[in-house]
Amino acid sequence: MNLRRLKYFVKIVDIGSLTQAAEVLHIAQPALSQQVATLEGEMNQLLLIRSKRGVTPTEAGKILYTHARTILRQCEQAQMAVNNVGQTLRGQVSIGLAPGTAAASITIPLLQAVRAELPDIQVYLHENSGTLLNERLISGQLDMAVLYDRSPGAGIISQPLFKEDLFLVGTGDYPGQSVELAQVAQMQLYLPQDYSAVRKRIDEAFTLRRLSANIIGEIESASMLAAAIASGMGATVLPESAARALVNQTAGWIAKITAPGLTLPLSLNQCACRSLTPQAQAVRELLMTLATSPVPERRELMLAS
Repeated sequence: MNLRRLKYFVKIVDIGSLTQAAEVLHIAQPALSQQVATLEGEMNQLLLIRSKRGVTPTEAGKILYTHARTILRQCEQAQMAVNNVGQTLRGQVSIGLAPGTAAASITIPLLQAVRAELPDIQVYLHENSGTLLNERLISGQLDMAVLYDRSPGAGIISQPLFKEDLFLVGTGDYPGQSVELAQVAQMQLYLPQDYSAVRKRIDEAFTLRRLSANIIGEIESASMLAAAIASGMGATVLPESAARALVNQTAGWIAKITAPGLTLPLSLNQCACRSLTPQAQAVRELLMTLATSPVPERRELMLAS
């Protein structure tokens, strides 16, 4: 395989059009088509399906696309590592953040620390669900990700940061500073979908206590969740950091869930199949320092070993 052909192939899949990819790559379309044909010959597989609406990868093309992105990123990282020997660390470091996590409280201090200590490093922040963040770690699109992850899958190294308690958030009648899980089961709830770490923890707790959650809606958007809670139509369950942020938007209340108390671990994940670049490692050390520094009560620190 040829690295240039892999770059061409990735660009075509990203854009979804041979014509537009040729314009971006500053190469004639017939020449680009020939490069694709040569790559398909090397793979002995049809990689792209061409139609009037553009091009889409075949199943074999999707597999090659994932590997090609990883290969190209590793080549870029190798070049940067060599260039950085004996020099100031520079380049981009990509960090994934799960929405509604305590990671949000770390973000601004991290950006400030990087600017002060690593001024030639550019931080790229990407917010998405935990499942997609892990997929992007494995594909090489992200260097690291901060998310709630109780059981990371194959290919992921997970470093615990700290635990957060789960709180009930609502408006209207205030149940007090704490509320038992059995009481939560009697309320109308808006929760995230069942693939999220928060939802899995809630479902697990209800199942163990032989309770059923009265779920009246599933909402992923933070703004839509805030609007639903502010309307008084129902309550939700969130980690403390997200719960307090939601209260500020809805003028509602929060109550710690007890009997049993529920917690979620916030983790720093990275791909097990590749090492961090020197610049990514430097940013990781700053992030770990911030995450394990003294924080408000009710967060149980889990210092890295």
